[in-house]
Amino acid sequence: MISSSVIAGCMRWGTWGAKFSTQEYSTLIQQCIENGITTFDHADIYGHYTTEAEFGKAIALNKGIRKNIQLITKCGINLVTENRPQHTIKSYNTSAKHIISSVEQSLKNLCTDYLDCLLIHRPDPLLNAAEVADTIDTLIQSGKVLEFGLSNFLPHQSALLQQHIKLSYNQIELSLTHTDSLLDGTLEYAMQHGTSIMIWSPLGQGIFAGDHPKKEALLNLFNQLSEKYNCQPSQIPNAWLNQLPCKPIPVIGSTQLNRIVQAKEALNIVMEREDWYRLLEVAIGKEVA
Repeated sequence: MISSSVIAGCMRWGTWGAKFSTQEYSTLIQQCIENGITTFDHADIYGHYTTEAEFGKAIALNKGIRKNIQLITKCGINLVTENRPQHTIKSYNTSAKHIISSVEQSLKNLCTDYLDCLLIHRPDPLLNAAEVADTIDTLIQSGKVLEFGLSNFLPHQSALLQQHIKLSYNQIELSLTHTDSLLDGTLEYAMQHGTSIMIWSPLGQGIFAGDHPKKEALLNLFNQLSEKYNCQPSQIPNAWLNQLPCKPIPVIGSTQLNRIVQAKEALNIVMEREDWYRLLEVAIGKEVA
């Protein structure tokens, strides 16, 4: 069971972002643990298939640390990269052979003999639900995987697998700049079936960095509400998400400890209902119907 109220997302810790040294990985891992953030989110493809192994080297520096953390990883995407020369086109692969080989490689990379959670990274039109379920059952029975879930799956896609195997998690994109999941049934389906929701990119793409059409309006409202709730403006998006009845677990992709900790502290903010809808109205550019 994932025990952190927020999850440290590791996608940008390596080649795709900060390019941490082994010691920098180790330092941030330890600092997260000291602040009660013990769950770390990976995918086999991160850093063009290099970030898991870099993280694993840091774990190997202090093997006693493994019992104090939970490791999530994802599989099912084949990237075209020099690290996988056999891939000639970006594609999805949820075959039994691929899932098993991906898990074995992730275990090796992360210097562990079990994964706390394995997620199928994207819906695959060629996914055979019975085959996936049998494969995951085998991995769970062997102790190599403790819990199983999905990433970026819609309700009808989840339902197909739900017929065959328990889904503990669905990791989805949801934020003030990506609100589809509020009304497409994803959250309701998860609550109905006892599936916990993880959220990637909870701050929203393009609000604090980059260009987004609602950026100025949202930042102005963040500033107003941060004064009201005595918090940082960057904490408002996480506080907004935490009001949802499904109590989603945010995956914080920052490489800076203070931002990860601030995201955790934001979960203590109790936002008034009208403020929640005020944020939604600015985000979607109109009042609710």
